[in-house]
Amino acid sequence: MNKRYSMLFTITAVAVMGATLFGSTYTQTQISGQSFDTSNSDVDMMDQIRQMGGLQLVMPQAFAETDCGALESSGRTVVEFNLTGESVQLPIMGGKTYNAMTFSGQVPGPTLRVTQGDVVKMTLSIPADEVTGHGNDMHASQISALTFDSVNPGETSQYCYIAESAGVFKYHCSGVHLVGMDQHVFSGMYGIAIVDPANGYKKLMVEKTSGSGELDRMYYDADALEFTLQFNQLYLTDEGFYDAGAMFQHHNTATVINGLQFGYVPNMLHNILLKGDADKNIFVAQPWNSIELKQYQSQLLYVENNQHVRLFIENHGNEPVFFHIVGEILDRVTQGNRVQSAATETWLLGGSQNMIVDLVFDEPGAYALVNHDYAAIYTGGIGLFIAGDPFGLNPRLVDAGVIDAPVASYAYALGNPSDAVPPMGMNSIAHPAVNIHGLYTDDVASEMKDAGVIPLWEVIPTLPPVP
Repeated sequence: MNKRYSMLFTITAVAVMGATLFGSTYTQTQISGQSFDTSNSDVDMMDQIRQMGGLQLVMPQAFAETDCGALESSGRTVVEFNLTGESVQLPIMGGKTYNAMTFSGQVPGPTLRVTQGDVVKMTLSIPADEVTGHGNDMHASQISALTFDSVNPGETSQYCYIAESAGVFKYHCSGVHLVGMDQHVFSGMYGIAIVDPANGYKKLMVEKTSGSGELDRMYYDADALEFTLQFNQLYLTDEGFYDAGAMFQHHNTATVINGLQFGYVPNMLHNILLKGDADKNIFVAQPWNSIELKQYQSQLLYVENNQHVRLFIENHGNEPVFFHIVGEILDRVTQGNRVQSAATETWLLGGSQNMIVDLVFDEPGAYALVNHDYAAIYTGGIGLFIAGDPFGLNPRLVDAGVIDAPVASYAYALGNPSDAVPPMGMNSIAHPAVNIHGLYTDDVASEMKDAGVIPLWEVIPTLPPVP
């Protein structure tokens, strides 16, 4: 057996089945100012000023440095971010496909993660056989919009910027010299950049009460298990083409999270384990049931109880996102690097707006994450977090001899879906395992498999049954 997958028969084996159950070196860009008190000034200095014809305002390099050569030799950390712009066919609900436009063959595009003060070196290449040009507007940058100009098929463009501000930032196909920017974005050309604070994230404080009502403050380390959740809409004709008329009227075809409707709900294996029948759905909507769907089969999000969880959330769409987790409180909401709220039930994000949510799941259970707009829920804007071992699988797995001891989360077996797992940052807790899941082309899924990400559609059929 390939050693990349051998772990699945130790801590990942049947728990896979169980899991299926549920710098700060600045370039010379600014000049510091000093106050000038004429009452205390030197006579010779005043004479010199008069001879000059008055005060001379000197602003060398008044605007942010963007030259790649200068930034690469500035002493800052340089992070390269290479993307391709390509049109492909990708699946939607009902066994159909749509004409997607992607960054690097996936929706959303790859997640960039850097530390505040790093230099981002972004390179966008458009294959010669691509039907149209594409650009890339990175909201984490502070540079002229003309930099985001459309790149023609067969050409490559590159620019650099300093990620000065911490937070979550959208990137998307640019509208410079590209009239149909809306078509490109709503067809899949979007993603996020996570800019970690230079000094790292802060500890999480959660208030609890005793039986007598006295307050007790619990502090969790800044390190957290992290997920990305990117909301958007699709506007499509029956043939899978972009429908601009529907977009202008805000008549969306679907609500998607990380590119998929209902992508984080149970699948056929959960039906088997809970109902004993692959065809008896245990959730109201399970459009991605078949294991033959490979990377598109729905997967769940797994966390431990009493674990610090951090969510990076972006709204790419036209419609507002009323983010809520059924049965939980959002313990802290941060936008940019400023805390906006603590202990709130729902937080509103407009288009091209983001937040970081920190929370702790206290009790074992299934918790639905939703856009608390009912139309959005019913058209795909819902998924499930599974905390701890709410279905009591651990004893069954131990008795079957598949795991030696109970696990704190089904993630130790199944792993978490790759499209919801961001790159590691300075305060990241590593996911126990990651499975291949997302709106990827087969080529992208194959590359992930070669890199060691778990292809569940190959592994699950080899596992022994759970009694």
